[in-house]
Amino acid sequence: MLTPSLVALSADKSKAELRIIPNTHGPVSEDDINALLTQADFTMLFPIIPAINKAVSEVNALCGQTPGGHELFFTIAERKDGSVSISVSDDKMQASMKITSAWGGKDIALPDILNTLKTQKIKMGLSKPKIMALIQRLSILPPGETCEGIIASGKVAVNGEDAILTRKVALARERLLQPQEREDGSVDMRDLGSLITVKPNDVLMIKTPLTTGTPGFNIHGDVLQQIPGKDKSMEPGTGASFHPQDPNQLIATVPGQPVENRTGMQVDDILQIKDVDVRCGHVNFKGSILITGDVHEGMEVKASGDVTVMGFVESATIEAQGDVIISKGVIGRLIKEHELSTKIKATGQICAQFVQYSQLEAQGNILVTKQLLHSHSTSGDTITVSDAQGKRGDLVGGIATAAKGIRAIAFGATASTKTELFCAMHQGELKQELKELDDSIKGMVVASLELEARLRKLPPKAEWQSDAGMIEQVKMMLEQKNQMDAERIKEEVEYTQHLNEVENYYNNYVIQAEKHIFINVEIHIGNAFNRTQREHGPCIAKNVNQEISFDYSNR
Repeated sequence: MLTPSLVALSADKSKAELRIIPNTHGPVSEDDINALLTQADFTMLFPIIPAINKAVSEVNALCGQTPGGHELFFTIAERKDGSVSISVSDDKMQASMKITSAWGGKDIALPDILNTLKTQKIKMGLSKPKIMALIQRLSILPPGETCEGIIASGKVAVNGEDAILTRKVALARERLLQPQEREDGSVDMRDLGSLITVKPNDVLMIKTPLTTGTPGFNIHGDVLQQIPGKDKSMEPGTGASFHPQDPNQLIATVPGQPVENRTGMQVDDILQIKDVDVRCGHVNFKGSILITGDVHEGMEVKASGDVTVMGFVESATIEAQGDVIISKGVIGRLIKEHELSTKIKATGQICAQFVQYSQLEAQGNILVTKQLLHSHSTSGDTITVSDAQGKRGDLVGGIATAAKGIRAIAFGATASTKTELFCAMHQGELKQELKELDDSIKGMVVASLELEARLRKLPPKAEWQSDAGMIEQVKMMLEQKNQMDAERIKEEVEYTQHLNEVENYYNNYVIQAEKHIFINVEIHIGNAFNRTQREHGPCIAKNVNQEISFDYSNR
């Protein structure tokens, strides 16, 4: 054990100095020297480990040798001020502070912290209570110990909500899924209730406006721009207008049948016919048509609104700018190899209970509640073959093509009838639109920067503020920049939405079987293809890495 007197404070009391004679006091160990520093005068000093190791090495090397009779000198400890360090998260949204207690030196105080924050350019989201709490902890920390905590947090931008259009009246197509209940609780599938009509001043649709959201900031004070919600146009069609006290409401101005279109609602005159046959002739009406009976072979029906048929359509043609709703069945036959005798085309949706050997084309959804047999069906949205309870709905034979997915209770049949399904075929077009948006946004960024550069090169305002021509030129440049920035933000929102659709394209647009996919069903999802060789139970068919994958996990 070494004599306590071997170590003493330096003249300025800032260091601990070891004076030792190897032949007298050696050999020594690190523990021997560290034990000297446990004395009251030295406990607050910072041990200099390299110096202690050097002392041990030199003393032991000279111990017992002639040079070992001379005194060696080492500085083995010193006073050390406290320290503060700031670490910033990668996203610049959070800063944490670590304070180290002093070894006999000056402890960290609030001015030291403020200077460090200023050096690191941390200016937003600071919490004074959290900073003061860390400073207070210093008073109970042993020398060299640390305390740490988050002292600044940014604010995440809150994106806006998209505008929402909420229809407040039922449509003719919804009657198909709502057969009337009898007094005894049973359902009469032939009774679909009264015709849906509205009267003047009835509210047709309500718009919930978009919200712009709120910007955020990071701890350096940089503004984080929010993405405003996407607006949705709501325009009154024929027979409708904006509410005089509320531009976010559409109301009926005439009695008639409500029809939903791509931008809002309209109210159509209703032409009511019992049967469309050779006695009636072809029908072409500006408005909606209600046919209480059937549409017979060879007849044509065209309307600028909805076409509702309470009976059957057989080997006929129907075209509507709205929806086509057939309460019973659509019956056709095969004329040639790929030509079918019944053709139904709708800008809106097509709804029916039963369809066979018919050509269906809708920009909106196609809904068949019982069976879709040997038909050619094309939808710009989805194809669904299912009743409201999800118990019945067979898609057998023919070709079904839907941009955003196909759902049925069962696809194909036990007889291995060839059935072709196509969905999610337009990702390439979306990617091209995404590229065009990206190029447009980049072009506007460059143009905006050029305008900013031109504005910065303007002479001092004092030199031209009396020049009317110059003032007008500057105003035009500023207006142009503001318009360009607004258009860029709009396209950036659209780009984000397109990007999300592209990235999740094959997760969102799938083929879903609630009970069966039988043998010989050809599935095309994008470029992926599979012809079923065995029966599949309830599953979702997806395009996974350009191959058809059957997911049974949610069944």
